[in-house]
Amino acid sequence: MRTAIVILNWNTADYLRRFLPPLLASLPEGAEVVVADSASTDESMKVMDEQFPSVRQIRLDKNYGFTGGYNRAFKELQDVHDMEYFILMNTDIEVPEGWLEPLIEWMDAHPDCAACAPKLHSWYKRDTFDYAGAAGGMLDHFGYPFCRGRVLKKVEKDSGQYDSTHEVFWATGACLVMRKSAYSEMGGLDDRFFAHMEEIDLCWRLQLEGMKICIVPSSVVYHLGGGTLPQDSPWKLKLNFRNDLLMLENNAAKTYSLENMSKGLSPQKAASKAVRKARRLIFIRKCLDGCSAAVYLLTGKIEYFKAVLHAHKEFKQLRRGIELAGIERFAESHQGIQPPRLFRRWIIPLAMLKGNGIFEYLRKTL
Repeated sequence: MRTAIVILNWNTADYLRRFLPPLLASLPEGAEVVVADSASTDESMKVMDEQFPSVRQIRLDKNYGFTGGYNRAFKELQDVHDMEYFILMNTDIEVPEGWLEPLIEWMDAHPDCAACAPKLHSWYKRDTFDYAGAAGGMLDHFGYPFCRGRVLKKVEKDSGQYDSTHEVFWATGACLVMRKSAYSEMGGLDDRFFAHMEEIDLCWRLQLEGMKICIVPSSVVYHLGGGTLPQDSPWKLKLNFRNDLLMLENNAAKTYSLENMSKGLSPQKAASKAVRKARRLIFIRKCLDGCSAAVYLLTGKIEYFKAVLHAHKEFKQLRRGIELAGIERFAESHQGIQPPRLFRRWIIPLAMLKGNGIFEYLRKTL
């Protein structure tokens, strides 16, 4: 098994019935599907046993979330002989024939690429990009994610505007090809996240080690979306606010230290400035979150208001802090690595100002 396609399942038996058959039919030689189940309480495992008995299963003892589930599945598979690629795939992804080969060919030909992904289209509107990842993601100055083909809640039709292979800041975890060695080197996903934003954090950490993230547009898959949590879930909102702060704490100071060294500063001075800037960024982001919470409160969305408060409370409990000594060590050992490229504007007001012209603006800018 050179390529393991790991589907993390939790109570989505209907999706297994619908989307697993075309996936199995699409597999080239050397690829295998593995279903890791997060202690589902529906008919998921009955479906697997009766309809897909030849598919390898990993049965977890409880729901560890997207992060913990995939990390445990990877641990089960990491000693598989000759396995080079570990693919994270949602249960609600539909694949056409020939979707996998371009991705593996790209990874084989580009050893500096740690992860790649196909274009993600909506299952409902098949000529339109999907919200969850579109044609690859970027991150703005304050840590807000957006995509080529999706900004805020606006999505584009795919008319071939992103049909060249492109380096991006992050690629969606709905269908993500990971080099096994890179996943292992990073220690996998950050377990504290549980779900949401974890793939952006992982892609950021990979880039801090000098590796690349790419979109391979000759491969397209279709995403149903909302399989586990609906878009309007307060819990999902809490996870997004909390995990964005965790992600900034994990990566911002290291990124700034690389930027500072590229301007000629010593590792010590670069780290010192980077720590101050990262702490200031997190403070500003928390203030912006507070503004969002106030809007929720004033518009009567009390559960959303509470979600932001809970997010900040949990961030305080989970955070590890930004230690100057650690950033100094990182800067000292990572001299010469190109810093990950953040989008240096705030995407929210920019998108409101540009309206439907935001996509054309970004294509010319990025």
